[in-house]
Amino acid sequence: MGRARPLHHAARRLLLLPPRLRGFSSSSAAAAASSREPLHVCVVGSGPAGFYTADKMLKGHQGAQVDIIDRLPTPFGLVRSGVAPDHPETKIVVNQFSRVAANDRCSFYGNVTLGMDVSLSELRKTYDIVVLAYGAESDRSLGIPGEDLRGIHSAREFVWWYNGHPDMCNLAPDLQSTDSAVVLGQGNVALDVARILLCCTSELAATDIADYALDALNGSTIRKVYLVGRRGPVQAACTAKELREILGGLKNVRVFINEADLLKSPSDEEEIRNSRIQRRVYELLSKAAIAHKGNNNNDQKELHFVFFRRPTRFLPSEDGSTVGAVQLEKTCLKDDGVAGKQVAVGTGEFEDLKCGLVLKSVGYKSLPVEGLPFDKYRGVVPNLKGRVLSSESENATVEPGLYVVGWLKRGPTGIVATNLHCAEETVASILEDEKKGLFMGPSDSKKEGRRGLLEILEQKNIRFVPFDGWEKIDCKEKIAGELKNKPREKITSWNELLMAAN
Repeated sequence: MGRARPLHHAARRLLLLPPRLRGFSSSSAAAAASSREPLHVCVVGSGPAGFYTADKMLKGHQGAQVDIIDRLPTPFGLVRSGVAPDHPETKIVVNQFSRVAANDRCSFYGNVTLGMDVSLSELRKTYDIVVLAYGAESDRSLGIPGEDLRGIHSAREFVWWYNGHPDMCNLAPDLQSTDSAVVLGQGNVALDVARILLCCTSELAATDIADYALDALNGSTIRKVYLVGRRGPVQAACTAKELREILGGLKNVRVFINEADLLKSPSDEEEIRNSRIQRRVYELLSKAAIAHKGNNNNDQKELHFVFFRRPTRFLPSEDGSTVGAVQLEKTCLKDDGVAGKQVAVGTGEFEDLKCGLVLKSVGYKSLPVEGLPFDKYRGVVPNLKGRVLSSESENATVEPGLYVVGWLKRGPTGIVATNLHCAEETVASILEDEKKGLFMGPSDSKKEGRRGLLEILEQKNIRFVPFDGWEKIDCKEKIAGELKNKPREKITSWNELLMAAN
């Protein structure tokens, strides 16, 4: 989606208030005496991967000056727009990230888009080190007929919608024309969206969910949600914590699990022996199948776990333009013979599952930018411990000064904390390369860093949002939230966010 850029005098006024051009204390200078100072670092992306990288970089190199840029006016990435609103404990990490942003050697530049406002080549000419941490902001496609029917959305779009992401504030999923929704996938994101569709809205009213989403969920007619997975309960991709929450934490919801699907093969037994997580997930599903057996109440909503099924096409409803059902093919598991994993293969048996809403939770996808080596098949940047490689081939060379971290580095997997270890590895590579003198150019070619970035943004009249601009947004949201007994009332449009930042 396009980004609003209102042109008025406030844009110029904000440009005249750039983040501080900070100096270094004598103790910092002494600590960095062995290296050229300062070491100019740009981190692209302000989610967990970006902030953990900035934190480790500032602690690991006393001469590092770190600038974080993000296309959104708001920092924190998926902690703000991906974590479910009823998981406030997961969002506490923003306090740590805010302390990083308050460091004298760190600055934040929001509303700056890589590839549009500033190119990768411009950043590489301006900074000694560029670390790409912009994650995965697109979706994998199923590539099956009917995928463009109305009523079919990606789980990412739906999550961004209820979390007030400015790109999705106008999504308006239709929750009032059907009683059934199908969620394709059984990972944590799939469980999140199923839980939001089925949970009691009075509980959501005390969270930071977007107000328009709460209104839509209040009027929702959805009573049944089907979580569809290609493989069996042993291979379900969720964590035990998320599964326990949806199985035991939803009021007035009956869970349906076909007991025949719980039968284990010798290969399943082997998988369970080798994975504590898979064993716990299987045990929770088995207990839920028994606990909900014969528990009939017509007032209850329904959550159905559908295993061993893969979507083959989306069928239109009577109007011809809206989804009316998903055609599913029954699957069975076969050993892939290579990685020792079981893969789902079709059996040629089909069935239709009626619904009026489909949410595809089949994986996020990273997007390349000009000048960046990219593995389109895996959706990641080829890298060696965070060092960007020129290609996936054996003859690949290291791209000097260019690094990657987070989902762009390893694929869309893991939880918030996974990015901490990922950042530690990338920063270790940077510090190792710095010790080897790889960033020591000729004295006449010293990089300008922050000063150079500010010149680029000013020349292009880019209305960036510094961290104190985010703090104004934050303050306004919290004040509005207090009036509704919520932690915050999110500002959800580009224009309003930019106005609040000024």
